[in-house]
Amino acid sequence: MNNSVVFGARYAIPFRSLPGLVSVCVAEVDAKDWIRVAQLVRAEGGRLVSIWGTDQRPLAERDVMAAVYCAAEGLLWLRLALNLGEGYPDLSAVFPAAVRMQRVVFDLLGVRALGADDERPWLNHGRWPRDYFPLRQQTSGAEQFDNLLESYPFVSVAGDGVHEIAVGPIHAGIIEPGHFRFSVVGEKVLRLEQRFGYAHKGTEKLFVGRTVADGARLAGRVSGDSTVAFAWAYCMAAETVRAWTIPARAEWLRALLLERERIANHLGDLGGLGNDAGLAFGLAQFMRLKEDWVRLNGQLFGHRFMMDCVVPGGVAIDLDRAGVEALLTQCERIELEVRALRGIYDGHAGLQDRFIAAGRMLPKLAAELGVCGLVGRASAQAWDARADQAAGAYAELNVQMATHRNGDVAARVAVRFDEIFESLRLLRDLAGKLPPGPAMLALAGESGAGMGAGWIEGFRGTVFVALETDAQGAILRCHCHDPSWQNWPALQYAIMGNIVPDFPLINKSFNLSYSGPDL
Repeated sequence: MNNSVVFGARYAIPFRSLPGLVSVCVAEVDAKDWIRVAQLVRAEGGRLVSIWGTDQRPLAERDVMAAVYCAAEGLLWLRLALNLGEGYPDLSAVFPAAVRMQRVVFDLLGVRALGADDERPWLNHGRWPRDYFPLRQQTSGAEQFDNLLESYPFVSVAGDGVHEIAVGPIHAGIIEPGHFRFSVVGEKVLRLEQRFGYAHKGTEKLFVGRTVADGARLAGRVSGDSTVAFAWAYCMAAETVRAWTIPARAEWLRALLLERERIANHLGDLGGLGNDAGLAFGLAQFMRLKEDWVRLNGQLFGHRFMMDCVVPGGVAIDLDRAGVEALLTQCERIELEVRALRGIYDGHAGLQDRFIAAGRMLPKLAAELGVCGLVGRASAQAWDARADQAAGAYAELNVQMATHRNGDVAARVAVRFDEIFESLRLLRDLAGKLPPGPAMLALAGESGAGMGAGWIEGFRGTVFVALETDAQGAILRCHCHDPSWQNWPALQYAIMGNIVPDFPLINKSFNLSYSGPDL
């Protein structure tokens, strides 16, 4: 049965289906159903994916709020039309992950969540006045303002022996900027509060007015370590808007690129985790393997991180027989080395002493906070879009989801190891069974209004992209959602009760993006 019919019967709202590989059903709702559907999705075990807003002018004198939920059958995209200046019902009481997303909607668009407890600015660090909203149609995004920096009202903790430690936003090395405010007694952490938005680039505004084909380069730069995931999600949305059906070979090559991206990041994370726990040997070995991995990316695909390989209509690269052989040979060698390193990690008493019970996120709390991706799977949140909503090549690959229940650093390490081995298996299948034929579609039909969505399981979790175009075919709104939105707040809970020196290790076990949620 069509999922729009299923969802329509379940929620008593008429849904329409968007074409494409992923099941996406859209409904226009009023304020009452905005809340009611959220409550029903939560009661059924679904989760909030993203919230954003759009200034519909000059098409209409209104704003449109959007919320996307993930249910077992697919995605539900709700759209709530608002008169200019009108607010929308707060969703944070139903889905706590909504808090920061709603704060960003106000910073960028000026639309307020009615009844929200936390209305502090999130992205606006005094870069622009409180009555200036960058995503309004009448703003260019190029306006210049004097420094309007205000003191941010962190939540304070009082009591005997309680003091604060401020870390960042500037960190050592090449780490991106973020502020962490610890309330501690001795070395024990009572509370952590984060403050981000220091890397704001105006990306969502940069999409506006571009052609659909041109937007892929920008999407691939939302978060550099997830360039394949964001570019693919964007292209999936664009191909829905334009009704393009890409060749089967392109679908398989995209999956191959995504699995190589996943392995590269997991290798780097495992090295960093060993180093943060005092095992420099682990860092040296895993970074050696990662360097070999990305060098082959550069040889086969023209870029170490595979930027601009996924494009609307297919892929900009292809693999010949020699490339396939080189890839398969590397997979065999990497698997042998990673298995040996896993034995060292599992058997190293000092390492396990640091990993086990550190930064524990129990399944009940993970579910309450909507934690996703590998962090969620390490806390028994069995969501992986490659397995539970498989599309394209993944529908034929039978992906085995890696999960754990302990929710600590050790569990997140175990999930990374398991996912590397599963991705290596998938790469062998993908490379060995590439369908014949072209890897790129001849594009046509660049004009016309439309909307589409993309949904891809990146290495951190599920990447979502929503795309809307105007009658001339230009981008009206492109919203890119990084899974770090859901997982950054969870880190604040995972550190509680741990000691301050364990924070770098726990933070690395999450390895979240600063850039992805700062658009």
